Amino acid sequence: MLWALLLVMTFSSCSDFLDKLPENRVEAELVDYTKTSDMYMPVSGTYAVARNKFSAWMAFGLIAVRGDDVDKGSSPTDQIEFKYCKEFQYDRITGYWALNAAWEGLYNVISTSNAALESLDKYAAHITNEADRKKYAEYTAEVRFIRAFSYFRIVNLWGNAPLLLNNQELNLVKSSREEIYNFIYSELEYCVANLPALRPNEQTNKLGAVTRYTAQALLAKAYLYNENWDGVLAATNDIISSNKFSLYNDFYQLFKIPGKLSNESLFELQYTDFGNGSGDIVSSDAWFAFQGPRGGKSPIEGWGFMTPTDNVRAFFAARGETVRSDASFLVAGKTTLSGDTIKPGLAGEPTCYNGKAYTPSNQLTPGRTSYGANNNIRILRYADVLLMNAEAKIRKGQNGDAEINQVRERAKLAPLTGATLDQLLDERRAEFAMEWGERFFDLVRTDKAAGTLPGFVKGVSEYYPIPQNQIDLNPNLK
Repeated sequence: MLWALLLVMTFSSCSDFLDKLPENRVEAELVDYTKTSDMYMPVSGTYAVARNKFSAWMAFGLIAVRGDDVDKGSSPTDQIEFKYCKEFQYDRITGYWALNAAWEGLYNVISTSNAALESLDKYAAHITNEADRKKYAEYTAEVRFIRAFSYFRIVNLWGNAPLLLNNQELNLVKSSREEIYNFIYSELEYCVANLPALRPNEQTNKLGAVTRYTAQALLAKAYLYNENWDGVLAATNDIISSNKFSLYNDFYQLFKIPGKLSNESLFELQYTDFGNGSGDIVSSDAWFAFQGPRGGKSPIEGWGFMTPTDNVRAFFAARGETVRSDASFLVAGKTTLSGDTIKPGLAGEPTCYNGKAYTPSNQLTPGRTSYGANNNIRILRYADVLLMNAEAKIRKGQNGDAEINQVRERAKLAPLTGATLDQLLDERRAEFAMEWGERFFDLVRTDKAAGTLPGFVKGVSEYYPIPQNQIDLNPNLK
């Protein structure tokens, strides 16, 4: 996890921000830190590592599987440890390779971020003008956001965990959940102060990079998980009052090629095939294929994991959900709105898949046959900002109808009057089904998990065990 080499990513023009270009490890002493025009290189390298590790399918499975909206999926014996995760049998997963890989992946991003920050400081020593000083603060904030996001994932998966603030630290001890969150707050406040007040898709020189509003959205989420309703309101009000964001008009297409970097997007992982039918491609770590239909035919095929539960499908049906149902559920034997017929699954395996991970075959670049090729992975959306804002208002005895009803209007549902907390949570369940464990974390933070999830024990089941591999390497983690 720790290394003395600095990961950098060379690029030839501003438009190359997230393109697949030569990535290499360069001895730190060989970098010319007086050449401040290259100062973005370590930032770009950090995005490259984050793009890979944040989309790792094993990490997504661990994040998603514990809610009542997601089943393990695939064949009964394949990656059976995901079933143990869902049943909260954590004693059976301490040696699970995917648990260790997810831990290492997130700390890899943190270590890369630390190295990038050290590199930026070395460039800063040679800055002689105010314009470059401003760039230094902005670039540093981008890296610090990525590091803070990594810690947000870690603290919600494992609770108490090490805070690695520089790559020279060895034999780290666990920091408390409170200490980690305080670090996240501090980092994100720096990001808010130093990132541009733009949508990610407004940054023409680095399209899709994080902005002030990205940091505020994550800050609001961190406050939400800690019941700081004033903090949630302040952060979400700033995003809303900017008038820069809006809900994408088509919920189905939001998760497909037309919805890439829409005005709803605050943070997404970007991938591209450069519009070419062959050759270089920047792709996710099988995130799409991991959730694609089993027994299908290229390009509509995958491994069949993280499938919608019967419970969540019944919930959608009872609410009269049609718009969000069409987008969320990919049903075997049915033809999608895009004209793809989903082949029946294998005997004894799931017959419904996550529609939010589905990219229609007619949206793929001709020549590309990988499921989800050229699509992005959505992480933070404006719909979440609206619903967090509404929840904070309801918690404070205020009215959150306007924000909830914006989300419901897109779903073609009737507006609510005097929406309650339970109605708000149901709206979140429908809007974010199968997205990044949102349902599980909502159940935990509202103290509803034990009454909803079979096998969940309050005070025990909230967090995964630290991987045994890591404890063997560092007994301080016991």
